[in-house]
Amino acid sequence: MIPLSHEELLRYSRHLTLPDVGLDGQAKLKDARVMLVGAGGLGSPAALYLAAAGVGTIGLVDFDLVDRSNLQRQILHGTSDIGTPKTDSARARLHDINPHVAVETFAARLSSANALDILRDFDIVVDGSDNFPTRYLVNDACVFLGKPNVYGAVFRFDGQVSVFSAKEGPCYRCLYAEPPPPDLVPSCAEGGVLGVLPGIIGSLQALEAIKLIVGFGEPLIGRLVLFDGRRMQFRELALEKDPDCPVCGANPTVTALIDYEAFCGGGEGGGGMGEGAEISAAELQLERGRKPDLVLLDVREPREAQIARIEGARHIPLRELPGRLSELPGHSEIITLCHHGQRSLKAREILKGAGFANVRSLAGGIDAWAREVDPGVPRY
Repeated sequence: MIPLSHEELLRYSRHLTLPDVGLDGQAKLKDARVMLVGAGGLGSPAALYLAAAGVGTIGLVDFDLVDRSNLQRQILHGTSDIGTPKTDSARARLHDINPHVAVETFAARLSSANALDILRDFDIVVDGSDNFPTRYLVNDACVFLGKPNVYGAVFRFDGQVSVFSAKEGPCYRCLYAEPPPPDLVPSCAEGGVLGVLPGIIGSLQALEAIKLIVGFGEPLIGRLVLFDGRRMQFRELALEKDPDCPVCGANPTVTALIDYEAFCGGGEGGGGMGEGAEISAAELQLERGRKPDLVLLDVREPREAQIARIEGARHIPLRELPGRLSELPGHSEIITLCHHGQRSLKAREILKGAGFANVRSLAGGIDAWAREVDPGVPRY
């Protein structure tokens, strides 16, 4: 094991006096290599605590830039980092937290083409992703590589955490054999998340990673912890390995990484809706000028409409749309819109199924309108 310097002995002194950690455990932390998938809401607290704990090498894979809307929960980044790659911001912050930690960054989108190469040289993977294609990708890659996957997820006021280790227990697919329909679970951008919630779940992920490295306690293998922030309540579910799991079961049918966007329902944008399903913000601006009878239908929730609206748009929340179709003119051209364009595609499906002939969705939603057409519309 790599010996600790005098400065490190002082830095980690509170660890060294713990009977379950001590000098040997701290040396294991220094030897360890942990990969964080995502430097966002979950990855931020996990990275900070793993660096402070003295994990020798921390990997970060994230393709995104720091945005102002990130700062309510992504505490790894600051206002001065807006517009910079998250990997750059994270590297600087982690080196400031602990200069003894090596930070390896991958400013790329994790994909089936690169996942095995990126994750291969790390001992543990901490999944801080916020979408189902990446969660299934991380799970399958970890099964194939024999790596433990420290899983976390958050939504609004609720979170969950577990450790998927196919060598000793179930994997993510044993719990969630199939992804939900892409329109059923809104993203954090659309559904919201209390800023402190990722801090709680991400910290639990860091704890689980440290336990796995040092070898103390009982890791969450075969257990799923559910957290209810409204009630400040933790519940635990026992998980069992699925013998018919297509990845880690007795007779696996998935033996290589697949197209996870297709597996989870088509990914971003049109989601298989076909050509002509969407209209850009710039095109909509032109068409509104040429077509005074064009109906702009806002299907966001009322609380979102209080934040920002496009002048002249009608407002019918998506959940109410099937029962309020009679309020819309049957022969008019309709453009549906939401926050980022997912719910408006679902609204288009509903309208087309009800016989409305000329319906398109605003690509990128009101956020694209604010960025590309009218900067006076607030972004959120």
